[in-house]
Amino acid sequence: MSTPTKPLLKPRKSPVQARSTASVDAILEATLQVLLREGREGLTTTRVAMRAGVSVGSLYQYFPNKSSLLQAVLRAHLERTYGATVAAGEKYRGLPLRAMGKGLLADFLAMKFEHIEASLALYQISDDVEGAKIARAIGQQSVAAVAAMLRSSCEPLTTDATSVASMILAAIAGVSRRMLESEDPHTARQELERELRVMVMAYLDALKA
Repeated sequence: MSTPTKPLLKPRKSPVQARSTASVDAILEATLQVLLREGREGLTTTRVAMRAGVSVGSLYQYFPNKSSLLQAVLRAHLERTYGATVAAGEKYRGLPLRAMGKGLLADFLAMKFEHIEASLALYQISDDVEGAKIARAIGQQSVAAVAAMLRSSCEPLTTDATSVASMILAAIAGVSRRMLESEDPHTARQELERELRVMVMAYLDALKA
């Protein structure tokens, strides 16, 4: 019996010109819009191409199938979300640990709640397109940025900054997903954000030198 071939997930080629980059950006935005409106089963390359204003042939130059489209959209979404933590790593350098924790939490949640519908839709397709693998790779950059921020604090830690950064980011990501997947995300945020802040502050306080 022949082994089924694994669907191609990576783009066929990367855009090298401004026009090509604009086309890929339009395709990714169209993919997200079709996903939100039609769901995963209703998403087709034809519908995405029509929404993006490109030919199906042009779409296939970059993305061989639906799975590769969804993976690219998920990657772009995670890069935006975790980009907030990388930016926070620079923004709060040199501050006390509590100020770092509060700022990091606020910036991450602001980004997640700016794209609630997209986050929810992409949670549902994540397992189908190696979402965990993508998240781990992108998450490593976030951990490194937050760890560097923690090391710069005027209040030294008593333990490894990378471990602390990993714990804090895991807590924030997990609770934020709980918020978004609740029946009323904004109410859940009001109820849980304070508790999450208390947890992060207590954790950092316990690790001060």
